[in-house]
Amino acid sequence: MSGFVVWFTGLSGAGKSTLAAMLSAELRARSVHVEVLDGDEVRTNLSKGLGFSKEDRDTNIRRIGYVAKLIARSGACAMTAAISPYKAIRDEQRAQIPHFVEVFCSCEIPVLAERDAKGLYKKALAGEIKNFTGIDDPYEAPESPEVVVDTGKETKEESLAKILAKLEELGYVPRRGAAVAVSGAAAAGAAAGGARGLIAPHGGELVNRWVEGAAKASLAERAKGLPVIELDERTESDVEMIAIGAFSPLRGFMNSKDYLRVVREMRLESGLPWSMPITLAVSEQAAEGLRVGSEAALRARDGRIVAVIELSDKWRPNKELEAQEVFRTTETKHPGVAYLMSTGPVYLGGEIRVLERPVDSAFPAYDRSPATTRAYFAEKGWRRIVGFQTRNPIHRAHEFITKTALEICDGLMIHPLVGATKSDDIPADVRMRCYEELIAKYYVKDRVLLSIYPAAMRYAGPREAIFHALARKNYGCSHFIVGRDHAGVGSYYGTYDAQEIFNAFSPGELGITTLNFENAFYSTVVGAMATAKTAPGDASTQVNLSGTKVRELLQRGELPPPEFSRPEVARILIESMRSSS
Repeated sequence: MSGFVVWFTGLSGAGKSTLAAMLSAELRARSVHVEVLDGDEVRTNLSKGLGFSKEDRDTNIRRIGYVAKLIARSGACAMTAAISPYKAIRDEQRAQIPHFVEVFCSCEIPVLAERDAKGLYKKALAGEIKNFTGIDDPYEAPESPEVVVDTGKETKEESLAKILAKLEELGYVPRRGAAVAVSGAAAAGAAAGGARGLIAPHGGELVNRWVEGAAKASLAERAKGLPVIELDERTESDVEMIAIGAFSPLRGFMNSKDYLRVVREMRLESGLPWSMPITLAVSEQAAEGLRVGSEAALRARDGRIVAVIELSDKWRPNKELEAQEVFRTTETKHPGVAYLMSTGPVYLGGEIRVLERPVDSAFPAYDRSPATTRAYFAEKGWRRIVGFQTRNPIHRAHEFITKTALEICDGLMIHPLVGATKSDDIPADVRMRCYEELIAKYYVKDRVLLSIYPAAMRYAGPREAIFHALARKNYGCSHFIVGRDHAGVGSYYGTYDAQEIFNAFSPGELGITTLNFENAFYSTVVGAMATAKTAPGDASTQVNLSGTKVRELLQRGELPPPEFSRPEVARILIESMRSSS
């Protein structure tokens, strides 16, 4: 769930606190977590000691805005009920809070004076009270609030209905009787939040680092005069994944504090679980002219400037430590270690702002951002979605575990990785044809979404399993399949290490449920796909070919047994091998 802020503003007595209380009760009844920041309570606690000068009023509102932003970031709804008389300071809060809904409680002074039990308005009008907002202190009404309620003419129920209608329209709250609604950001096609009823993005907010409109043109022009950092295939994909929010809560490349804690403890400096370092390595020469606090342009391999990084850190990592902790080896035979050791000795950290995609998608029909998949799931009414990561064709064993998982979920997202992989992995275009054929003939199409995952493969086994799960959480998945040797390579990891590593975190910390599967095979005893848990018999009753054996059959143009692979998939692979030989 993505958080949001409802900012009530209006003169004293206009009904801000009353409507906030009514709205909070209604939202809680719809299973929305709500925290109310009432102006009087804030003055008594958070802003105790502040007066009513413009400077003190602004400080009070900034404090309210800061707390509201933190509440929304955690995935909850924050309601503020304070006069907040100055437009500039309200607009300042709007600019800092992604999902900001301003509600103007309008009411004429005579009506306010009439309903004022304390008689403060009458005293202010008589000059007995000075600096009273709306009388001798200014109140600047909002120019374009999301909602205007006239509490002098409307009943409380009518005003509440208008606010609820806007929140429902934006997709921030579920409609009465509806299972789920699309988030305002997703409904607008923006990568700024989740859909109501879906799992919250990791960290509570779906990051969006794209720069648009006039800001994009201005940044692109400024980037022309900045020092340039060259991206490689890995960092190109990282830039895109950060930009679309797939790596939420990351807003750029890690600083040294986040990096070191991730390497040692699988947590960001904030304590949030995160298992893989996302870093930008450069050469000594490139690092020499860069200083913390400056900007640099990120250039793609085709020569385009695609992003700008605001440098917040520069350091020399211990790569041997990183390799051992992340990959469990320092051997350069391991592809992840080989890449790590091939990169520059200096790491740069900082938030990025992205101008363009580093690489055009090879599969535009299946290229969906986290905001887009979340909107799709919401429109389908799915709340329990299981994600399946793969870098291989789907054979019968994969088909079995995905369909088993689908039995307890509303929908399945087949999410093949199409970024950089090993040279001997099956090309992405061949795999995509296999997925299309399989889904068309052997899955209930209304229950499956095929969408690409444009990240690079890191081959970090157990750690990458957590990383893959958290990324799928950002895409809206509530469940994630972890099979045998997930993201493994060679014999560096145990068969089920990728399942066991999740025990390093307490229940609920990751926010996504893993579905662990043992090795699946065709059992000649039960005449169906099964695992050792569900089918009796020894190894002789299990049709379970090795990858090497399958490749040998395909290279000879022979179809593997139908119990192992669907013939349609096998024929695509045979055709691919023939055309590439």
